[in-house]
Amino acid sequence: MSLVNVANMIVLDNPAPFGNPLQFEITFECLQPLEDDLEWKVVYVGSAENSSYDQTLDEILVGPVPVGVNKFILQADPPNPSSIPQNDILGVTVILVTCSYREREFVRVGYYVNNEYSEEYSEETGPPMPLDMNKVVRTILADKPRVTRFQINWGDLSQEKEEQDESRQQQQQDIMMSSNSHVGFGSPIPQDAPATDTTMIPTE
Repeated sequence: MSLVNVANMIVLDNPAPFGNPLQFEITFECLQPLEDDLEWKVVYVGSAENSSYDQTLDEILVGPVPVGVNKFILQADPPNPSSIPQNDILGVTVILVTCSYREREFVRVGYYVNNEYSEEYSEETGPPMPLDMNKVVRTILADKPRVTRFQINWGDLSQEKEEQDESRQQQQQDIMMSSNSHVGFGSPIPQDAPATDTTMIPTE
């Protein structure tokens, strides 16, 4: 059972110029006292083809967290356009808001983002390059967030370490038993924290 549940997330200042800060009003419920802070992170996906262009826009610690319903505004700097391929600035991409406890992600909220050039341009030649970023408008599709929750160990660290060691040993045994096994690495989700639910949350 998760001890922290995100109840609502509202995107503020939307639509907005590309260079404006991103703002999210987050409401969450804490069911039991927590020994450590919650880590919230905002990530901008710079290119769908290469994760090396992902930008972590902000990381903050929230705590101590009282039991009950809590609300705060998470504000992050806009992405650095010079770190995004020119051909990927305009069009649709993704912004992720994640929350972790003891370095373990337990919830991820994803939004589609559409960046458009505010001036008309020829479809054949495209917008002028390099782009004038003052003319790029960012629209977050705030009414369609995708929420993914992961199971984590909310208990003591000693028990958590034992479970990690057992899981590691089991994985090594499985690999040794199969000489033809291929291990793939996708999104950075701990092996002992499988995704358990992908749902929508209210937006207002």
